Amino acid sequence: MKILVINCGSSSVKYQLIDTETEAALAKGTVSRIGMTGSVLTHKPHDRPEIKVSGEILDHIVAIEYVVSILLSENHGVIKERSEIEAIGHRVVHGGEKFSDSVLITPELMSELRNLIELAPLHNPHNIRGINACLKTLPGVPMVAVFDTAFHHKIPAHAYIYGLPYVMYKRYGIRRYGFHGTSHKYVSERAEQMLGKPLSELRLITCHLGNGASVAAIDRGVSIDTSMGFTPLEGLLMGTRSGDLDPAIILHIMAREELTLHEANTLLNKHSGLAGISGVSSDMREIIESAHEKHSNAKLALNAYCYRLKKYIASYAGVMGGLDGLVFTAGVGENSPDVRWLSCENLEFLGIKLDKTKNNQVVGKEMDISTDDATVRTLVIPTNEELVIARDTQRIAQAAAKA
Repeated sequence: MKILVINCGSSSVKYQLIDTETEAALAKGTVSRIGMTGSVLTHKPHDRPEIKVSGEILDHIVAIEYVVSILLSENHGVIKERSEIEAIGHRVVHGGEKFSDSVLITPELMSELRNLIELAPLHNPHNIRGINACLKTLPGVPMVAVFDTAFHHKIPAHAYIYGLPYVMYKRYGIRRYGFHGTSHKYVSERAEQMLGKPLSELRLITCHLGNGASVAAIDRGVSIDTSMGFTPLEGLLMGTRSGDLDPAIILHIMAREELTLHEANTLLNKHSGLAGISGVSSDMREIIESAHEKHSNAKLALNAYCYRLKKYIASYAGVMGGLDGLVFTAGVGENSPDVRWLSCENLEFLGIKLDKTKNNQVVGKEMDISTDDATVRTLVIPTNEELVIARDTQRIAQAAAKA
């Protein structure tokens, strides 16, 4: 099947057209600055150079029309007819407790998704907007919602519950949900192949380190804990997010600085993390460059980031009673030897030992970077969330067609 994978943000649409027979991306791209001046579509066919198209892209409907048009373009396209798009897979950030798997998009589902907006007000509305745009632009094409939270659905109650009155969980659904599920699922399955053992026999820790970052403990194929919680704010230090902190801190700051709820939310999500500590950037590449140039706060941010990650790795190994594999993925995990090295220092007691030469060689490619005598294999695996979405979309769409 040829499946269009869509990931909508507030002012962007990322897309890939994937042929599930070969699992290759025929084309990929991004529509950025939707509803703003300077809107642009960046498009890369698999066999031709990247191009950029500027235009007045007022909303997500127009953005999806641009995507379909460029896919059909005589010079830059990869299909000849709209009918070649056999299904559409949508990344949806939050599936709540109800959705433990990907699901066919129906009017009833759309109602359920709208009910979940309060759990992910920064993400789900844009995902829904993308679905509605595709319904208008590509009517009749089966569509599937693939949830970031679904992979973590089997986290046990003792791991997902917070130390709040239980009524808060029952009334508002306040619990750990976890995110980046498609990435954690993909790399754990690739680790199974690289290690030559079935997932049912492996204890893995997967580290998705991008601008947003999370760690998952995957015990014999099941996510039993993950660092992101009720929202993507909890857990690791991230590009602009604070990660774990004493909840009283924000109450204290709100009182002293007279912040509104909106301002406090912006502080935690947009002005904290690497950017907040370093004062330099939210980009790990710039943080490392500045740290090497003896910028004290950049070095502090880097050390804090790796220290936080190291604590999660050690604690998750303890939760699972041991470890067979450690996986680094996403932008920072795949491309930063410094972060991998600093995060694994002094973890030899767990069996984690990196080969420095191998580690320094690996930038954005798949490789085992362990020493030969390491009892825990440390892997770098480029993630492919879009492929997971395409696979699930094919499975759900074909099942619906047979029903």
